[in-house]
Amino acid sequence: MAKKMKINLGCGSKILSGYTNVDKFNAYNVDLVHDLECFPYPFDDNEATEIIMHHVLEHIGQKTDTFNQIIKELYRICAPGGIIDIKVPHPRHDDFLADPTHVRPIMPLGLALYSKSLNKEWVKKGASNSPLAEIHNVNFEMVHINYVIEEEYMIKMQKGEISKSELDEMVATRFNIVKQIDIKWKAIK
Repeated sequence: MAKKMKINLGCGSKILSGYTNVDKFNAYNVDLVHDLECFPYPFDDNEATEIIMHHVLEHIGQKTDTFNQIIKELYRICAPGGIIDIKVPHPRHDDFLADPTHVRPIMPLGLALYSKSLNKEWVKKGASNSPLAEIHNVNFEMVHINYVIEEEYMIKMQKGEISKSELDEMVATRFNIVKQIDIKWKAIK
């Protein structure tokens, strides 16, 4: 039986106590140097009870096949019920657009394509969503999504200068409203 562990993938300078801190570069004395676009990952099946990927997924997997392999590796190393804690810049924010190392926008709907229950639901409805969970034999469910709104817009809403519905419309249509998306993704095995 694999030892259960917590992993901080793509940690950079954010070294966390109690986690195996992994990065492609060893500039900050990480626990393990590994390129997340090289497979397999140096972990056993079902080993990770928690994986942190803060500002990582948007930097890796520019090619679709590589991105799908990353998802399959995350699924392989996650213990049943393991949680992947994801934070990414919103793709309609300058934080995403300005960084030339950002190769892929990450959105909740894109990650939902790796849910077998949603794949089945979409097939029943005749939807055209790609059934990536079925194709790649992975299964993740979204357990939490939070949109981090730029502070100036939250203040405007709190002051009554804009309504919640106006803010929701702005989130859906404008740039530089949502700074970050926080997602908790659960491995279903």
